[in-house]
Amino acid sequence: MDLNSLKQFLVVARLEHLSRAADELRIAQPSLSRTIARLESELGAPLFDRGGRLRLNEAGRLFRGYVERSLGELEAGRRAVAEATSDGVRTVRLASETFLTLTGPLAAYKRAHPSVEVELHWSPAEDMARRLRAQDVDLCVASQPIHAEGLERVQLLDEEVGVAVPLDHPLAGRTSVSVEELADRPFVTARTGHWQRRLLDRLFTVRGLTPKIVCEVDELGAIAALIVAGLGIGLVPAFARRMDAHAPLIWIPVDSADCRRTVTLFWGADSHLSPAARLMRTTITGWDWNTPAPQENRG
Repeated sequence: MDLNSLKQFLVVARLEHLSRAADELRIAQPSLSRTIARLESELGAPLFDRGGRLRLNEAGRLFRGYVERSLGELEAGRRAVAEATSDGVRTVRLASETFLTLTGPLAAYKRAHPSVEVELHWSPAEDMARRLRAQDVDLCVASQPIHAEGLERVQLLDEEVGVAVPLDHPLAGRTSVSVEELADRPFVTARTGHWQRRLLDRLFTVRGLTPKIVCEVDELGAIAALIVAGLGIGLVPAFARRMDAHAPLIWIPVDSADCRRTVTLFWGADSHLSPAARLMRTTITGWDWNTPAPQENRG
C-alpha cells in the first residue's frame, strides 16, 4: 500500500469516475483500475459500488478519511522539518471560493511580509474540508457553511445580499424588492455549487419558485459587467457593492431575512500551521471588514 496508490485512490474517490481520474493523474485507465483493485484486495473489501456508475461506498468513505489524515500528517512532517532546518516555511496556502473579498487583508499581509510566498487556490466549498484534512492548503475562506468535523473556524463577515440591476431597469427606483417579484426576471449568476448560486436557488426553492437563469459564469467578476450590459440582474453582496461603488448599477435590498452571506475562515483543528500561515490567520481575522479593499485609494 504505497503512497502513490493512496494518492490515486483519493482522486478516484473525489471524482467517482475512472477515466476522468486517469486523465487528471495522467496515467492509463487500466493501470489506475489495477491500483484500485489491488487496494481493495489488500483491504479485503470493495471501496466503490460499480452498479452502472462508480460510487464511493461506506467502506470507501471510511478509508478515505484515514488516507486524507495520513497523507496530511506526512505533509505536515515535511513542512515541520523545513521549519526546523531553515528560517521557517516561507509559504502560506490559502483556498477560497472568491478572492475579491480578501484583496484587502492579502495586500496588507504582503506589505508586512514581502518575503513570504502566498499561494492562492480557488476551491469550491465542498472540497475545502478534504483539502484541509489532507493539509493540501493551510487556510480556507468560504461564503457558505462547511459541515465537517475536525475544523476550527472564525466568522469574518455576515452581510446582506441584494439584487443589482442596470440603471434603466424597471426596478431601479425601488427601495426593496421581494423574491416573488424577481420570479420572471432573467438572472446572471455563478455556476452550480458557488455560494451565490446556492443562495439564489434556496431563495426561490423555499417559495416554490424557479429562477430564470439566462447566464451562468465561472468568472465572477464578469457578473457585474453582464448586468450593466443588460443581460439580466444578479445577486451581489454588500461588500462587493462598497468596493465598486462607482459601477453603473443600482443595488436593491431583497425583502427576505435569509438573503445574506456569511464568510468564515477555516483551518484543520489538528493541523500544524507554519509561522507564515499563523500570521495570515491573524491578518485575516483581525481585518476591519467594514472597510473596503485598497481599490478605494485609486487616483
